[in-house]
Amino acid sequence: MVKVVVTGSNGLLGQSLLKLLLKEHTKYQVFGFSKGENRSGRKDFKYISIDITDEVLLKNQIKEIQPDFIINTAAMTNVDACENNKVACDTLNIEVVKWLAEVSKYIDAHVIHISTDFIFDGKKGNYKETDAPNPLSHYGVSKLKSEEVLINSKIDFTILRTILVYGQVFDMSRSNIVLWVKKMLEDQKEITIVDDQFRAPTYVEDLAMACKISMDKKATGIFNISSKELLSVYEIAQQIAVAFSLDKSFIKPISTATLNQTAPRPAKTGFDLTKTNKELQFYPKSFQEDLQIFKETLS
Repeated sequence: MVKVVVTGSNGLLGQSLLKLLLKEHTKYQVFGFSKGENRSGRKDFKYISIDITDEVLLKNQIKEIQPDFIINTAAMTNVDACENNKVACDTLNIEVVKWLAEVSKYIDAHVIHISTDFIFDGKKGNYKETDAPNPLSHYGVSKLKSEEVLINSKIDFTILRTILVYGQVFDMSRSNIVLWVKKMLEDQKEITIVDDQFRAPTYVEDLAMACKISMDKKATGIFNISSKELLSVYEIAQQIAVAFSLDKSFIKPISTATLNQTAPRPAKTGFDLTKTNKELQFYPKSFQEDLQIFKETLS
């Protein structure tokens, strides 16, 4: 049995990973770490209610379990909240990763960690794993520092960089772009969406599958995981409207400059997926194709 700890098991990716790994319950023994009650609606794994920002507690719990893999899905990802609460952001996004690296060295575990397109400045787009990072926001800085922790750690690690993750799980603590746009259009409310920021959104089930493939292949290093085409956020919203047969006339374009967001965002990200295709044998689809698959899971 492969022992796997999933941090942030109550989150969107955390719950998606539980669902995926527990399909093979004879292969994986899964431990979920999250704060408060188990929100996954599942009882077929070991849930541990824990504040992972408590270093001693976190390390002791991991030493007790002795996992083969730790998949770290826990992070502070609200970009403006990170700008306003830098200490809380750094604790969860950098310190926790340091502690996971330290304890993993001690027990010889492999860490799979989720990073972001926001480590780039968005001047060129279609980023390769080897492109030079230049984060614009504190969130981006914190995620870049978490990557550096692992790169300098002398442990086995996998970093999966991703973009604008969406999907739905049993009990959601927050929405995401697809669910939000869908809900607003269903309620026939006008929404303003930026047309000068470009992204390649990621279906959470793809990201979960990439985590599993990385684990099964014991793949190490950095990999890009997203859908395969770059769209403006406005185009993303329009595709959501079309997929769910909703009225797209409620979607109004707006420029980033008029938004007054606390933290700056990169204008254009998106990933080159060549390495992911080649080394992980993982071939992400277009946003449109993923939306259709997601739609079927909702009906």
